[in-house]
Amino acid sequence: MRDDSPWAAHEADSLGRMRQFLASSPEVFQRSHIPGHFTGSALVCDPHLTRVALTHHTKLDKWLQFGGHADGDDNLARVALREAEEESGLPRLNYLDFEEALGCPHHPVPFDLDIHEIPARGSEPAHLHYDVRFVVVSQTQALQMNEESQQLGWFSLAEAREKTQEESMLRQFQKLELLHRTLVKQPTEISTSPQR
Repeated sequence: MRDDSPWAAHEADSLGRMRQFLASSPEVFQRSHIPGHFTGSALVCDPHLTRVALTHHTKLDKWLQFGGHADGDDNLARVALREAEEESGLPRLNYLDFEEALGCPHHPVPFDLDIHEIPARGSEPAHLHYDVRFVVVSQTQALQMNEESQQLGWFSLAEAREKTQEESMLRQFQKLELLHRTLVKQPTEISTSPQR
């Protein structure tokens, strides 16, 4: 995000805290690391960036983007894509390629950073998720249920806002709208890159 974006202060704070956390221990990509660990998430979109696929998470009882634990993998883009494919059942997801449209030379690029608390559950104490989020694009809308979800669905951004009041979700929807408007003004089509 640009320095003048509404989220610049949040992004800078989250990035600073994540860098500090990363340097704190070699175990930060393991779910057993308490008080927290890195996770990877993916906001799954249609090719026009006007619809999103969400999961109604069974344990958290919230509509969220797809994502999960790194389980030792320090490549959070790969984690995000893997979790999105497993949780959505969507085949051949691809990262959104920011380079052609926005001139960003790095790929894949994190779309959002969020640090949030996961409540205690059973023997697992409350802990933090240091979540790095990416945009991925699906060419199909054929979602497949799994045990981690109560429901899955495709929603317009207006419909998605009706499903959640989570600040981090609403922020992602705002970012996606801004990205869509930016790309629509460009002469190039929205492009994606191979999964891995």
